[in-house]
Amino acid sequence: MAAKRRIIRKSRRSLLPGLLLSLCLCASAVNLGCTSKSTDMRLLVPAETLVYLETNDLAAALQPIVESKPFREVAKSKPDFSALKGVQLAVAVTGFETTEEKLTDESSVGRVQPRFVAIADTHAWNWQAVAFAETKLGGFVADVYGSEPTLEKSDKSGGKYFVWSARDGRKAYALVIDSLIYFGNDETSIDKCLAIKRNEADSIVKTGKIQPPDPKTLAAGYISTDGVAQIANIAGLRFASESSDESEIQSAVAGILPRLIRNSITEVSWQARRTEEGIEDKFQISMPPDIANVFNETMASSGNAGKSSFQSVPADASTATSYNFKNAHVAWRSLLLVAQKQTDPIVGEAIAVFANFLFEPYGIANPEIFLSAISSSFTTGNSSPDGEKPFVISTVTDVTKVESSLDSDLRRPVGSPEFARLRKSEDGDLAMLYLDATFIGGDAESVERLYAGRLNGPESGLSGAIRQTIDPKALTVTVGRDTTTAMQLIDIMAHEGRGDTGVISTYLTETRFTKTGIERRTVSDFGLIGWIIAQLEQN
Repeated sequence: MAAKRRIIRKSRRSLLPGLLLSLCLCASAVNLGCTSKSTDMRLLVPAETLVYLETNDLAAALQPIVESKPFREVAKSKPDFSALKGVQLAVAVTGFETTEEKLTDESSVGRVQPRFVAIADTHAWNWQAVAFAETKLGGFVADVYGSEPTLEKSDKSGGKYFVWSARDGRKAYALVIDSLIYFGNDETSIDKCLAIKRNEADSIVKTGKIQPPDPKTLAAGYISTDGVAQIANIAGLRFASESSDESEIQSAVAGILPRLIRNSITEVSWQARRTEEGIEDKFQISMPPDIANVFNETMASSGNAGKSSFQSVPADASTATSYNFKNAHVAWRSLLLVAQKQTDPIVGEAIAVFANFLFEPYGIANPEIFLSAISSSFTTGNSSPDGEKPFVISTVTDVTKVESSLDSDLRRPVGSPEFARLRKSEDGDLAMLYLDATFIGGDAESVERLYAGRLNGPESGLSGAIRQTIDPKALTVTVGRDTTTAMQLIDIMAHEGRGDTGVISTYLTETRFTKTGIERRTVSDFGLIGWIIAQLEQN
């Protein structure tokens, strides 16, 4: 058999998320206090921007992270963001660059680098902004590059221009005009911003897609249609490399997934707010009208979402999701039909085959039959943070159909007198059992634990640990326990924690379909911004 070529993604610290961290850590060194009227940051960003992020108060966006309970309980100290009060920041991703370095005949290193420009209105004196760019941003660039880069300074467009060059050829750029700092890894992106300033190009306001930020919003973002298409290609490569070691399967996923995303999603918007329950991230995923209308009907909620769905899930489960369909079987069929409609007949058949793979970890060979034989409200979960111990809990409405939908290793032996006993696959990896009218299947260890625990009552199991309010009309509700992000943030932002003390943060995500697409709401301790910062600790 020919050697399989596998892409291995190698961590490499990026300028884009690192810029936010640099501002966090360097804030106390330069007083960037707000002294003037707020700037409409949208007017500074090119109309062709693929991904746009902004905050009108960087301190306000970062403060909830360090004031969250998990952070306060473990960190010995927390950073002071008072110097960033009123500092506005906008980030525009104008493109993506994919590079691949061959290591051997069978493996290579792949990396996706966004081309971006970040614009900060410091509302400070020009000399303060210049000093910040030269010393603090320069130090940050050196840290990212792993060595002291060469620096070239010049005058450009009425401001001070800085170019840092690493030994391996990477470059970073900064331009300071009045109180504005333009910073990025792509010189042409800064030039596009300058063209707007000269009235030679349109800003992103011209598209009409981004409204002025709500005063209550910590931060907001937008992904354009072209941005969705490019991110779809990246997602296809990522999931293809993780889907299988078989090159044929990798190629199929890399070709099918981007096409499905491009044809099903038109744009994405995001807003983050601070609430009493934590940081709330809201995503609006827009879809073509015909697809949105179909899903709005077939993906209807039963209206019975609530904490009771998690009462049979162990309190220390890594994650669990409650599905609350009016008709799960209809929802599954519509999902497949819409996906197949976006492709050609041959690819459509492949989609149906790949879709079945999603249910294999639960011991289910035929998902369509299974979903037609259980209640339309059911729960899936995972006992392991790495996702290797999945399980499903559902109420059975037709035992015969459920039996016929299972993996052949798990089907009841003919004439078996003990219908409810635990069954395992030949290799011992999968198991299933019935508890009265309840079916439990999936990873053998998880199934055995659920059987031994037999949790009951509205406040038992994971349901008793949920502190966020659940909307009864949510189609899906996901609850998770995060054991790594808090410590990553403490290492980065507070430099040290309290010894080996562990800390768990939680999150709750609700999803629903509307007439325009998908609405997704997540409430967590650190929010999307905190998650982005935490990724730096892994590099």
